[in-house]
Amino acid sequence: MATSTSWAQDLITCDLCDNAAQQFCNSCQVSLCESCVKKHRDELKSLPHDIVPFLDRKIQVAYPECQEHFGQRREVNCNKCNTPVCIKCFALGPHKGHDDEDLTETHANKIRNIKSDTEEMKEKLIPKYHKEDIEIRKKISKTKSKLDDLENESKKLRKLWHQEVDNIFDKIDSLSQSLTEKNLNALQEYHNKIRDLIFEMQTIVKKNEKLVTSNNISEVKKYQSKLNEYQGFTEHVDLELPSLRSNINQGKELIIEFGGYRATLKQMSPPSQSANVSHLTTGIGKLMVQVSVIANIPTNYIPLYGVACVGVAEAWISGENKTITRIEINGTVRDRVTTTCLPWPHGISVTRGRELIYSDSNSRRVNIVRHGKSKTLIITPNGWTLGVLSCTRSGDILIHVYKGSGRQRKNKIIYYQGQNIKQEINKDGHGNPIFKEGDYSLLMSENNNRDICVSDVNAETVVVVDKKGRVRFRYDGTPARREMRFNPGYIVTDALSQIIVTDYNNNCLHILDQNGQFLRYIDESGLEKPFGLSVDSEGRLWVGLYETGEIKVIKYLKQS
Repeated sequence: MATSTSWAQDLITCDLCDNAAQQFCNSCQVSLCESCVKKHRDELKSLPHDIVPFLDRKIQVAYPECQEHFGQRREVNCNKCNTPVCIKCFALGPHKGHDDEDLTETHANKIRNIKSDTEEMKEKLIPKYHKEDIEIRKKISKTKSKLDDLENESKKLRKLWHQEVDNIFDKIDSLSQSLTEKNLNALQEYHNKIRDLIFEMQTIVKKNEKLVTSNNISEVKKYQSKLNEYQGFTEHVDLELPSLRSNINQGKELIIEFGGYRATLKQMSPPSQSANVSHLTTGIGKLMVQVSVIANIPTNYIPLYGVACVGVAEAWISGENKTITRIEINGTVRDRVTTTCLPWPHGISVTRGRELIYSDSNSRRVNIVRHGKSKTLIITPNGWTLGVLSCTRSGDILIHVYKGSGRQRKNKIIYYQGQNIKQEINKDGHGNPIFKEGDYSLLMSENNNRDICVSDVNAETVVVVDKKGRVRFRYDGTPARREMRFNPGYIVTDALSQIIVTDYNNNCLHILDQNGQFLRYIDESGLEKPFGLSVDSEGRLWVGLYETGEIKVIKYLKQS
């Protein structure tokens, strides 16, 4: 088998067909079979052929046929014309008198040149190009890597720049909402006053209609007219909202103004060595360097739990009794609501229409107070106990409910839109509980960007979830560097979307921005065990002190 394979590989075939070669033409340097010898001669009749057995072949130069002279081969090279010619072309043809050279020598010279070129390519040029190929591939790889880095950096900066712009417009939206809310509150207060006066006059009309038919002289004599009082009522003055102004000239510093708020986006040049990109800057100053206490309001609620502001200078307060009291900033009691809650109302809040709502844990009911009477607004799901609640700026209600007791007590927040459940917040995207199990209530507030900010007292953290219920961040009080462990209490958000939370253990308030960045704490106002917290329509904080029952009204924002 090996011999047969070797023979098959060494078999020489005819150059004119596929048969085995037995003959060879030395003149033309072609291999031939017996059948093709005649064919070869016939194709080149004009030339002599030296046909020999294949084993007697001679390897030599094969001279090409001359196209000018029949039967002649071109055996010499015309040096002047650099072309192969036959002897007759030199003697009789157009190459007569030209220098010539034997074509074999020309062939040999060419072979030497070819060998030299081949060696040059093999030994020098190909290795050189291989080296260059490697270098180019390295450069391509580095260039691609740099382009990827640039693209990633661009994406990162794009995100940062967009975030900065979003922050500016979030603040504008917050201010707009706050100013709108302030105007709506003023209008609502005026509206409530009008309705109260209508109710009073309707009551008087009914009494007067009875009096005009009365024969009782004493009763008629007691009548005193209030007509002048009602006729002199001052009409409401329309309020104005600030307009939004901005320049849009391309290439120039971008400025946007809304009321007293002003923000700029500008390119800083030259850029620093640490960053080859322009910086975004915003010119906004909001927090006061030194806060001031506007009022100290004593109360009879010891301990004091809930504080819920009504407009500018009033608040509802609650504690460990069934009565909820409405007080003015000067301490005057304006109204009281006696509930049937057992043992007491767990949470109080005020709606956009300035109506008091409170939670009755025993009956799972959220009640609303209208014209001095409590009415059921919401009944929470069976099996869950009702805890603290909070009204949102959009008019919805957040409610804490829990199931079980002790360290195994499960907590969640239900978001109500009217009487319908809009959302339940208790698990993250991986199915894990957002809030820690435990005895303490969840205290919450909705921010202007619809984030829900929660004091999870059991976990000693503030948890902020977005409107889809996804955890945005957690704050554990560490940046404030206080001596005692962080013990968050009631939590509110202001017109600038800042988050303010009481810290019972450290006798202070923590202030964060809407992204969870710690801004400052407030402790220089004699705060002792702060717990209840609310913000009035002027942006002032009403802080309830748990053990003394005192309320401190604190101004902490600069006037815009």
